Amino acid sequence: MTSVVSTRALTKRYGSVAAVDGVDLDIQEGDLFALLGPNGSGKSTTFRMLLGLVYATSGEIQLLGHSMPSAASRTLPHVGSLIEGPAFYPHHSGRANLTLLDASSGNGRRTRRARVREALERVRLDAGRLPYRAYSTGMKQRLGLAAALLRPRRLLILDEPTNGLDPSGTREMRDLLLQLQRSGTTILVSSHLLTEIELICTRAAILSEGRLVAQSKVQDLLSTSQSVIVVTHDIADAINAVGSIPGVSVLEQTPDGLVLDLNGAEASEVNASLVSAGVGVREFSLKRERLEDVFLRLTGA
Repeated sequence: MTSVVSTRALTKRYGSVAAVDGVDLDIQEGDLFALLGPNGSGKSTTFRMLLGLVYATSGEIQLLGHSMPSAASRTLPHVGSLIEGPAFYPHHSGRANLTLLDASSGNGRRTRRARVREALERVRLDAGRLPYRAYSTGMKQRLGLAAALLRPRRLLILDEPTNGLDPSGTREMRDLLLQLQRSGTTILVSSHLLTEIELICTRAAILSEGRLVAQSKVQDLLSTSQSVIVVTHDIADAINAVGSIPGVSVLEQTPDGLVLDLNGAEASEVNASLVSAGVGVREFSLKRERLEDVFLRLTGA
């Protein structure tokens, strides 16, 4: 597949502080890719470097096959973005703001009204003549995304696009992103709503303190479970049976059994120990992690 975003050893330092430290990203055409991390982990700084808004201290950036920021004038017209909240004229309506933005972008005048109307309809924003200064946070986010959609884009870079949206708006944003992906747009998104990311994203990367700690398909991240569920009434015998396996510990004990932390041990070794000790096991299964569990484990947040 074609690489749409590629970074190699991408680093941004502010004095002695490394906001982004040696990050290698690889985002393929058609991905709905999530860049995740706690506050201050370097997500927004990475987005700003990709768009040429902040210069990297060192490392390489390829965007749509071109080196950034040197190829910004050729590349950025094909990239839509929503970074750290949109900025518009406060006394103008959303429609008027988009009309001015479209005119300044050099798009054709004859179809301008239709483009603006379509962009507003896609994000389901109908605020009439209400000035931008009176918009809610969610309405501002919708207008910012509409601005990114005024022309066809090969790549969208969206920093917290669901910020300020209610549950209904969050679902609409999810459906819109999936629709855009199906139409061929590659999407790079950040969000703290990990349940939403788990539902819609194909691949994800996790940053912690500026460093990349994971990058994979979302389903692969979720399959790396570190714990097993053992359903048994022989709880004391089960604890004794696994007690000699290095690293294995009891995470949770219930009337129906145990949840064991593998901590690097093999699930097959745990199962074999239980069988050898004659423990009556009714169920033995890997505990499926949620993306939130993986995030917390890898970042220590």
